[in-house]
Amino acid sequence: MNTRTIALAGALLAAAGVSACTSGSAEPSPTVTVTRTITAAPSPEGAKGSSGVLKMGTRQAIDDNANDVHITVQALEYQQPYKGPQPHKPDASQGGDVWATVEVKVCNTSGANINVSQRPWSLGYEDGTSIESTGLSGGDMPKPEFPMDKPIKAGRCAAGLIAYPVPSGKQPERIVYAPTDTDPIEWAVTKS
Repeated sequence: MNTRTIALAGALLAAAGVSACTSGSAEPSPTVTVTRTITAAPSPEGAKGSSGVLKMGTRQAIDDNANDVHITVQALEYQQPYKGPQPHKPDASQGGDVWATVEVKVCNTSGANINVSQRPWSLGYEDGTSIESTGLSGGDMPKPEFPMDKPIKAGRCAAGLIAYPVPSGKQPERIVYAPTDTDPIEWAVTKS
């Protein structure tokens, strides 16, 4: 519809230009500027920053049609230090002096059963370093815990906390979900 209007306006301008030239008038022909505004539809998944990093809480769909896997993933909240009941303080071999948590949710929207785990989740820092999940579970770790190697049927979700031993004076800039054979998905951690 807009294309026809622009084409019609162009044809009228061309005709006006021809008649102005043939009329012998010394006045210049009128000029018309056509401005077209295009508005992108908002993403159903939420806004991404210029670096492709999602806002905290944004749900991201992953569709692997070849394997009939259709899931959504979300990083819901980052907490440093963890404010709930404290597990034993991380020791030096774990690389941090306080516990931080990420609340995450993975849903199997349709298709084959999937296995969820803490392993694909990590913290990314501005200096290029990252902290992986320790895989520690049970005992006094923050609850509710995100499961380790748990099968999830279509139409079901898994949610919970993943604990990370982090340095108290340093905060990550993003939470990263990077399962095997899938491009990483990142959520921004707002500075506290």
